Amino acid sequence: MRTFDLSPLYRNTVGFDRLFSLLDSAGNVEGGAPTYPPYNIERTGENAYRVTVAVAGFTPEELSIEVKENTLSLRGEKAAQAGGEASQVLYRGIAARAFERRFQLADHVEVKGASLENGLLHVDLVRNIPEAKKPRLIPITTGVAQPQTIEAKADTAEVEAPRAA
Repeated sequence: MRTFDLSPLYRNTVGFDRLFSLLDSAGNVEGGAPTYPPYNIERTGENAYRVTVAVAGFTPEELSIEVKENTLSLRGEKAAQAGGEASQVLYRGIAARAFERRFQLADHVEVKGASLENGLLHVDLVRNIPEAKKPRLIPITTGVAQPQTIEAKADTAEVEAPRAA
């Protein structure tokens, strides 16, 4: 098993403690980690992502998608077989067991939509960064105070001309 020491990164960054703790927890994958169902994560644009999960045999009614506190949860549970004749399965190669798969979402990532086609569940995500969080250019001024002009709108009747002494 590989181990990575992220402590040198802590001293070179500010405010990324949560990110590094998530990386630490992701790196500590035990042998009993769930591998079902298989999934892909792809980047479809600059701020767009897609999570694709293989859910062969599941209907949209048997699947649920929930987002809560930056965690995307995908659940699937097969409905009980309701039929007149009970069939006997000789070999089960298509897994139809219940599952729950969780994904940690970064801040400002929202679920845009979901679709099910050809046994694949596609969940589209988009990152919407608020204007206050976007980078902005800060002007640099010199130490010399710049004179400021103040324009005041006043009635001409109230304004007196300066008197010469």
